[in-house]
Amino acid sequence: MEKEIYLYPYSAAEARTRNELALWRVSYQANEECARDIEEHIRTHFDGAHLNDSMLQPLLDKWGYKRINFVLANTLQELSYDGRFSRKNQEWAKATFIPQDGTHNISLMVKSHPAVLDGFVNMVREAYKNLGLFGPQHCEPNSFENLDYEGRVLVLSPDTLKESCWSPENQLWLAHDGFGCSPHAIGRSIRSTCLGDGEQTRWNRTDFIGVLREEFLPDWAKEKLAELQAEQPDMGVMKMT
Repeated sequence: MEKEIYLYPYSAAEARTRNELALWRVSYQANEECARDIEEHIRTHFDGAHLNDSMLQPLLDKWGYKRINFVLANTLQELSYDGRFSRKNQEWAKATFIPQDGTHNISLMVKSHPAVLDGFVNMVREAYKNLGLFGPQHCEPNSFENLDYEGRVLVLSPDTLKESCWSPENQLWLAHDGFGCSPHAIGRSIRSTCLGDGEQTRWNRTDFIGVLREEFLPDWAKEKLAELQAEQPDMGVMKMT
């Protein structure tokens, strides 16, 4: 299935140095097909005045948010001079890292009319927002760079998870220990427990967005924290800030 194809994050030149050109090529071809598919769906679902939102779900089912967001962000970055895209959508696009990849960036552009495409970007962003996932806006400022993670509730990046596992319950993890708890340690590993299902595993510090701000901790997560405290009293009081 197309959405299961790995979204390669580097340029062709970088892939060549990493001996990963085959991975880049498969991902690039999927990105290009995704851009053409978006164009076709916009063409067949725009009546000259309105864009029918029934077009979105089939695209998401086929390509997934990660690839669609990548293709759209690449397009808006390449067209950053075009005032027909809203400022909010341009700022959204800037937040996504798109490697400079020569003419390949141009090939991945969605070539639909900018004003109509801007409406499609709004549609995708609204659908993503409705998933209720945690993001940087829910985390302590600069916590990735500055805070010790031990005993804190962390937000796992959606990019770390398969889209089939995207849910707030799968994003919140309690950090126990590991060199990765320190922002300045060489080691990156963190032993942690998922507050959604109790799974315990090791992640790298880079897999997390940061420390969840206390006001965003859901009631179900508070209950799980209390359970963990009761089961492992030697861990002490869980820290939020």
